[in-house]
Amino acid sequence: MLLRLLFVLLIALNIAVGAWLLLGQNDTHASFATDPGVPKLHLLSELPPPATTVAHAASMAPPATAAAPTSAPATASTNALPATAPSANTLSYACMALGPFATQEDLRIARNALGAQVLRMRARQEQTTQTRGWWVHLPPSPNHSAALAQARQLGARNIQDYFVVSAGDNQNTVSLGLFKDPANARKRRDEIVAAGFPVQMTERTENVPEYWLDLIPTDSQHFDWRSRVHDPAIGSHSTGCF
Repeated sequence: MLLRLLFVLLIALNIAVGAWLLLGQNDTHASFATDPGVPKLHLLSELPPPATTVAHAASMAPPATAAAPTSAPATASTNALPATAPSANTLSYACMALGPFATQEDLRIARNALGAQVLRMRARQEQTTQTRGWWVHLPPSPNHSAALAQARQLGARNIQDYFVVSAGDNQNTVSLGLFKDPANARKRRDEIVAAGFPVQMTERTENVPEYWLDLIPTDSQHFDWRSRVHDPAIGSHSTGCF
């Protein structure tokens, strides 16, 4: 019986000590997880950001957007600004051709005279048809004897200055003159027609070379090529760039 009583008392004492340990501690003492004088441990995520990081973030932040009522007048003011006028020194470029030059030497002289005012130049040669004069003649005869007979008829009418072509493309043709001036050729033709002969007037041409200078001026608006090329026969026109 005594042993049971001691066992009950021991259990009650254990319960009382446990309750005291659990509920009887000082709140101030319980709030510290470490002993006095020992620094508290902190997680890296709990540490405040360094001052340099905060300053950098502030510098990178976009400027605050102005309120809608304030931004509208600013836009209107921007649209009201006049367009920027082109600079007086703005250069213009255009490709042009000068010519025709009669000889390669004329082309070379012009090229040297214009070199300082030109970005690029190129010379080119073309073939053109030029009039050599006008030929007054009778129609070709079927043979040489018939051509001589026509020549005798011309002499009988007091028409001089003729000859019979005996070779070449115009063989057996009676020629009545070659003229540079078409007015003189027409006068000769009318004279022979009045004498009763079926005379013809033919323009004579030949293919001759002509030379051109294609160029791109440094400033087309102020390019005065005539001050350096004084040949009145030379002209200019726009051309494709190269």
